[in-house]
Amino acid sequence: MTEVKVALENGKVFYGKSFGATGQCCAELVFNTSMTGYQEIMTDPSYAGQAVLMTYPLIGNCGINSQDCESDNFFLRALLVKEFSPVASCWRSESPLEDYMRAHDILGVQGIDTRALTKLIRIEGAIKIAVSTDDTGEKALVEKARLAPGLSDKDLVKKVTCKKPYIYNRDGRYKIAVLDYGVKKSILERFKHKGCAIKVFSADSSKDEILSYKPDGLVFSNGPGDPAVVVYAIKTARQLIGRLPVLGICLGHQIIALALGAKTYKLKFGHHGGNHPVKELRTGRCYITSQNHGFCVDPASLHRTDVEITHINLNDNTPEGLYSKKLCFLTMQFHPEAGPGPNDAIGLFDNFIDMMKGTFNA
Repeated sequence: MTEVKVALENGKVFYGKSFGATGQCCAELVFNTSMTGYQEIMTDPSYAGQAVLMTYPLIGNCGINSQDCESDNFFLRALLVKEFSPVASCWRSESPLEDYMRAHDILGVQGIDTRALTKLIRIEGAIKIAVSTDDTGEKALVEKARLAPGLSDKDLVKKVTCKKPYIYNRDGRYKIAVLDYGVKKSILERFKHKGCAIKVFSADSSKDEILSYKPDGLVFSNGPGDPAVVVYAIKTARQLIGRLPVLGICLGHQIIALALGAKTYKLKFGHHGGNHPVKELRTGRCYITSQNHGFCVDPASLHRTDVEITHINLNDNTPEGLYSKKLCFLTMQFHPEAGPGPNDAIGLFDNFIDMMKGTFNA
C-alpha cells in the first residue's frame, strides 16, 4: 500500500497507509463515533468539505450496497480509519469499499492512530488537514492545511442542493414540500413509507414557487456548513413560518431559529455519531440519537415567548429541539430518520403528520 501523510494545521503530521483514491485533499477533520453505517456517513451531504475520522476501529467489513446511499453524489473528502478490511463478509455487499472510494475519488487513510487524533480534536477542536499520497514535504502540507478554507462563513448548501425541483413520491394522503439543503434519502423514504406525496425544492426556491405546490406541510432538511451564511434560506423560512406546518431537521432546525431572530455558533468539535443522548424536557424521556452537525443554536439568543426548547443534549446541554404551537413548527437538531443510528426518535415523523392533521398536542 502507498504511504499517506496527514498534515494538521497545528504542525503535526501523521503517517498511514492509503486505500481508495490517491492524490491530495484539504478538509476540516471531525470524528464520528458510530459503530455501523460508514456507507451512509460517506454519502451524507452534510459532510461536504470535511474528512471523517471513524473512532470504531474496523471499517470496510460490510462492503457497499446500492440501497444504503444517502445521496447520489459524494462530498466527503477523505475517510480515516484504524484498520481497513479488504474483505466484505456481509450478505448485502455488492462491491468492496475500496473500489467504491476509488470510483468516487475519496481518499482513504488506514493504520493511523485514530485514538490520538480523536483526543487531539477533543482538546483543540475540529482542525483543518491536508492529506497526500504523493511526495509533497511535511512543511508544504502543513502550510496547505493552514491556508485551506474552513467551514465558518462558507455557503456549502449551494454545492449540495438539487439543481431544480423534482417529485420524489407522487401519491399520498399529505403533500410535503422538502427544502433541500442536503437532504438525506432516509428522510424522504420515511415520509414515503408514511404515505406522503413529496416534492423536493432547491434551497434557493422562492416562497411563491414552494406554495404553488399547495403543500400540507414543509420540511427544512439537514445540510452542511454554517447556517448563518445561507441568507436566502433564512429569508424564505421567515416568509413561510406560520403559514402551514413546518418540520426542521439539523440545519433546517438552525435555519428556523435564525429566521426567528436567534443566533448560531460553531461547536468546538461538533456532534457526529449514532450514540448522542438527548432528553425530551416535557416527559423526561431520553433518546439515543444520530447526529451530524458542527453548529448550534444559541439558547440565550432565542427571546420569543411563543417558542419553547423541547430537547437538550445531555453531553453539553445544547438545545436539540424547538416547538411553537402558535407558529405550528417542530424542529430537532438530531436525525430522527436514523440513517445510520438508533430508531428512538422515529416517532417524531408521526408528530409532524399529526401537525398536518391538526391533531398534535405537545
